[in-house]
Amino acid sequence: MYTLYDFLPSGNGYKVRLLLTQLGIPFTYVEKDILEGETRTDDFLKLNPNGRIPLLQLPNGDTLAESNAILNYLAEGTKFLPTDRLEKARALQWMFFEQYSHEPNIAVARFWLTHGTMTAEQKALMPEKQKGGYAALDVMEQQLSKSPYLVGGAYTIADIALYAYTHVAEEGGFDLANYPEVRAWLARVRSQPAHIPITKSPE
Repeated sequence: MYTLYDFLPSGNGYKVRLLLTQLGIPFTYVEKDILEGETRTDDFLKLNPNGRIPLLQLPNGDTLAESNAILNYLAEGTKFLPTDRLEKARALQWMFFEQYSHEPNIAVARFWLTHGTMTAEQKALMPEKQKGGYAALDVMEQQLSKSPYLVGGAYTIADIALYAYTHVAEEGGFDLANYPEVRAWLARVRSQPAHIPITKSPE
């Protein structure tokens, strides 16, 4: 059986929880509180030297880190990852976009606002995070005005990767009122079979 080391509020962990659930794959869930340093212990660092969640332990004991790499691994050979070479590359393109343009702004702003008091430095950086986050949402809005999902007409791991932090963007101070296509897409993703909310613990 798979074992997922995770932190419930994490959007990156939520991606993996959501896909595992939608694939109907049973897994053992191990909560690691990153705020309490539980991913920096010697035992956990032996599993993932980078000291981060999510971390997926495979049935044979091997481990795999980085949320989007885990999504790609789990989705191989399923309807969640296109088989067409170009479509598969486009799914990966959106997943790289999520990590480089979307997550560093929207997820970071959310973390700052929902986990304790912001430092003076973080407050000073917030306008930059807001600007970058809205720029990422603009790109998504443009794409979703042309297709119901990020890669054409099918729900894929690209949608899971971007949904994770977009659907809680308001917790990071982002107003989605001016993004009707994004909001409609969020509703489509929520309507997928076996959808679970980020707050639902697998335990």
